[in-house]
Order: sequence, then structure tokens, then C-alpha cells
Amino acid sequence: MIGKNAGIIWNLLNNGERWEHEALKAASGLSDRDLDTAIGWLAREDKIFFETDTINHKEYLYLSLDFYF
Repeated sequence: MIGKNAGIIWNLLNNGERWEHEALKAASGLSDRDLDTAIGWLAREDKIFFETDTINHKEYLYLSLDFYF
């Protein structure tokens, strides 16, 4: 199931844009646990790029496919 969910996330990220974590969660329809395990799967395979940004004292996590950077 984790691999299937990783495929869902990879397909969303495959548009070449960076996604904010919450937007990715909403678009995928995955639960927090399923999203995070899918992200972990992709991270373990070095296929995902993480970026953080702080706006108005709130930290945001952005994700994209590593080969776009």
C-alpha cells in the first residue's frame, strides 16, 4: 500500500511544480499517515526534494521531484 501511495504522490509531483504539504494532502486524498509514509518511501529512494519557508512565523514544507532542481 505504501508503494501505491508513493505512486499517487509521484504522479502529482510530476507536473514540475513544488507542492505545499497541505495542498499535496488535499489533492491526494491520503490520510496524514499514508501521505507521510509515501513521502518517506520517495525520500528513501532520493526522488523527492524538500524545501521549507517561513511566512508570518509559520513554517511551510514544500515538496517536488528531485530531478527538477
